[in-house]
Amino acid sequence: MRVLLVTGSSGGHIFPALALMDRLKDSCADLLMVLPNKNSSGKIAVGCGSIRYIHDSRLGLKLGSKNIREAYFFLIGAWESLRALIEFKPDVVVGFGSLNTVALLFWAWLFRIKTIIHEQNVVPGRANRLLAKFVDKVAVSFAQTGSYLNISQQKVVLTGNPLRKDLVKVGRKEVLDFFDFKEGKFNILITGGSQGSHKLNTVCCAALTACHKRNDLQLIHISGEQDLALLKQSYAQAQITHKVFGFFPDMQYAYSIADLVVCRAGATTIAELQRFGLPALLIPYPFAYGHQLNNARVLLEGGSALLILDEELCVEKIRDKINELMNEPQKLNDMRQAYARARSIDAAGLLADEVLNLN
Repeated sequence: MRVLLVTGSSGGHIFPALALMDRLKDSCADLLMVLPNKNSSGKIAVGCGSIRYIHDSRLGLKLGSKNIREAYFFLIGAWESLRALIEFKPDVVVGFGSLNTVALLFWAWLFRIKTIIHEQNVVPGRANRLLAKFVDKVAVSFAQTGSYLNISQQKVVLTGNPLRKDLVKVGRKEVLDFFDFKEGKFNILITGGSQGSHKLNTVCCAALTACHKRNDLQLIHISGEQDLALLKQSYAQAQITHKVFGFFPDMQYAYSIADLVVCRAGATTIAELQRFGLPALLIPYPFAYGHQLNNARVLLEGGSALLILDEELCVEKIRDKINELMNEPQKLNDMRQAYARARSIDAAGLLADEVLNLN
């Protein structure tokens, strides 16, 4: 069996595809991942199969010279998608959202190749809402998602959001040694997602350097490259124990030691918080059709997270919330326990089963 996977350019699209690819490697003769060419820097590596790149496009709904240029790139990408399909000859095509997947899935439908898409967010994006009408199956990460799709619910299957198999809890001593941290301190993980967030970085840094109990803190801050030097300097001046990374591939270490996570609410981040059962202070990214606010509500309603809206994000709010949670260990424990009420599922395995059963 030959499976082609096509994704958008963000980590929220790519990481679930990589997790599925890894799960399928022993069941398939060949695997191909098709990515936008903005990801061609070499940072994305697959342990099985191969990668091919196509032109990406930010085609919007408004008329204008920029959109004409983006339409040109979309057409080039559509032609490259057709070539990839003809040359690879897949039995199944799996899409993970974004405009850059539309052409390839359309060609697959036209050639009567089996198709399945995966939606990571609670509320589907425009591309997957369109594609849902044509594909054979729609896999979703959240039970609520089916109600947003104007299709037969028999096509919809709840799989959860696939995560890498190495994202498992690491022993505490091993993690303390890995970060050179001390036992008995309050460990905070801060991350703005795969692209980083300048606003989140700077506000959190100012809040933590003003925290009354900063001597009791140990920080892991994943910032993106833009703010790396600034954050290291600020934390050092405030004499806060810290590890700052532009990009950090070994997230299992960070999650295994965190007492609290301050983060955006991307679909992959939500799935990772659920896997590790971590209390979170969520600041959803306010754009992209409000996807992240709807994702955040899943944890809010379960009682395992607190929310600060991006427009309300300020130093005082972050500082006060962190001080509050440091002073109320029972509240943190209640947030951790809230995860125990949720059903745990093997998302990568369930999605892999759906793909294999299509053939």
